[in-house]
Amino acid sequence: MTRALFWPSLICLSLSLSVARPAAADIGADTTAWAQAQARSLWRDPQWLNLGHYHAGLWPEHWHSDAEQTDFFLSADGASDPRAEMQATLAAFAAPADQGDAHAQCRFPARLAWLRSRLDLGSLPQPDCAAWHVFRDQVQATHATLVFPSYYLNSPSSMFGHTLLRLDDHASDQGSPYLSYAVNFGAVVDASDNGMFYAFKGLTGGYPGQFEVDHYFKKIQEYNRGENRDIWEYPLDLKPDEIERLIAHVWELKDVRFAYYFFDKNCSYRVLELLQVARPDLDLTSAFPLTAIPIDTVRETERAALVTGKQQRPSQGTVLKRRLADIPADLHPLVFALSQSDAALDAPELQALPPAMRARVIEAAYKYLRYMQTNQARDPDIARRSFRLLQVLQAHADQLQHDDDPVDPADGAPDLSHGSRRLALGLSRDAEQNYLTLGLRLSLHSLQENRSGFPLGAQINLGNLDLRVSEHGKLDLNRLDLVDIVSLSPRNRFFHPLSWAVRTGIDRQWVDDRDHRVAYVDGGVGAAQTLFAGSLLYALATARLEYNHGYGDPLQPGVGLRSGLLFGLGPVTVLAELGAEQFASGDTRLRAELRQNLQLSRNQALNLTLSWREQRPDDGLMVGLRYQFYY
Repeated sequence: MTRALFWPSLICLSLSLSVARPAAADIGADTTAWAQAQARSLWRDPQWLNLGHYHAGLWPEHWHSDAEQTDFFLSADGASDPRAEMQATLAAFAAPADQGDAHAQCRFPARLAWLRSRLDLGSLPQPDCAAWHVFRDQVQATHATLVFPSYYLNSPSSMFGHTLLRLDDHASDQGSPYLSYAVNFGAVVDASDNGMFYAFKGLTGGYPGQFEVDHYFKKIQEYNRGENRDIWEYPLDLKPDEIERLIAHVWELKDVRFAYYFFDKNCSYRVLELLQVARPDLDLTSAFPLTAIPIDTVRETERAALVTGKQQRPSQGTVLKRRLADIPADLHPLVFALSQSDAALDAPELQALPPAMRARVIEAAYKYLRYMQTNQARDPDIARRSFRLLQVLQAHADQLQHDDDPVDPADGAPDLSHGSRRLALGLSRDAEQNYLTLGLRLSLHSLQENRSGFPLGAQINLGNLDLRVSEHGKLDLNRLDLVDIVSLSPRNRFFHPLSWAVRTGIDRQWVDDRDHRVAYVDGGVGAAQTLFAGSLLYALATARLEYNHGYGDPLQPGVGLRSGLLFGLGPVTVLAELGAEQFASGDTRLRAELRQNLQLSRNQALNLTLSWREQRPDDGLMVGLRYQFYY
């Protein structure tokens, strides 16, 4: 997302923060310090490599840095040569102090502190680092918190969630973190790019990424209120000196751009790099050579014993749902009536309620009005009704007793969900043939899988590969889902979301008595409804475009319907779905599927699938049983 970088009180200083590279004659000016560094090959130290964001190349002593900003390096070869960069840095630290904020000591305080701890730098000049001191005085942090805004399927950049760091001071210990500073890494995008272009550039590194430092309350407004996402906060066990090191390095990264890749070198990966700088003996990033799914990076910090607890900051939508759950369903029409008219305050059915329940009904109506105003221009009439309800609530304050403490960690905490990747091994029978099935999914979750830690009705599958081996030993591609996203959100009198689905990849279809592999893209939009607790009944109008050599015209558009029921019974989740499609060729396809998922443990499951398809010349029934392991 495009966001203006905020570096507190620095604009008014009008100071140039660029650092001039030392001339060749200056390199090695501090021969004593450089001699010490050479004797110890100090440029190979993991912390120096962390500070430069270096990564090993394909052969020894070959390095490259992810930082793309040239002034992040003091050597002309600094981006690929940590040795040359250390030599240039030592020389720049010894430069005359009259450079002020442009001095290397001012620009790289984390490098300076670490080199002082490892080398005898002697008596260095003392430049006046005004801008750095202003920044450090404002970011008065004593500890840090890892923040996870939860999954948001309506945005390609946020469907997997997000991570950032919050830097807290002593005031945060008293329960007021709003003015804490948030450190966030994000893509710097062109606002004119559409969703498809954004996804392509995000996957291929077409956008630069930058760190920003801003007040945490703005992140609450953006994620918690603007996008209606729950925020999970994980306090970190970082010592004061580690916090100081982290803040100093954040300053060094001011205005520095990195290549941004949606799946690996993303927000979460960069946060792990910051934590490795804060605590040099950590190795967090090596666990993510291919993908860095945000919730996986949270779990990695837990495995490193960095996390000391967790708490939820619920969105307005979540709070409203909880308030409504505390009220019998037959009183929900009264809640709605109160939100629409002040006259309902005098309704006999409201006055007849016990005081505690009456207060809950009024509060729920107030919360609903506040929710309705999210991301909307101020409506004077709604504002008046909200104020009136708030006045009445104040008179019932002693009757309102809500437990607003963090929810039970076993109830919905995203870090307790199953692993993001999945391996599958099973047996199936299709078209009178038996198969061994092999599956690999890169991420993240299907509707029928263990729902702990995921929103009900959310499916996010990327890179789902399904292979099969016939009785004769032939290995074949059964299907490949590049993208398979479903968002089923129940509608009621208080919430009116659309449900939708989009999918693209390769599957198999019977046409003209033959099994064909086809490339396709399909999607749908519709509605979902809750029948009973933990269930969803849904229906989507769909459209499909496939490339199928079984037809005279391979490019075939079609329209159809898709409906189903999703529900849970203890460790078993059941998904039953019906589908029908009509194609331009005149062909009609009907299908019925039943998927049952038995949770064996957090990261193990058995999946039974029954799938019927109307085919010519005969109908086809596929039966499959798979063991699924998540990691």
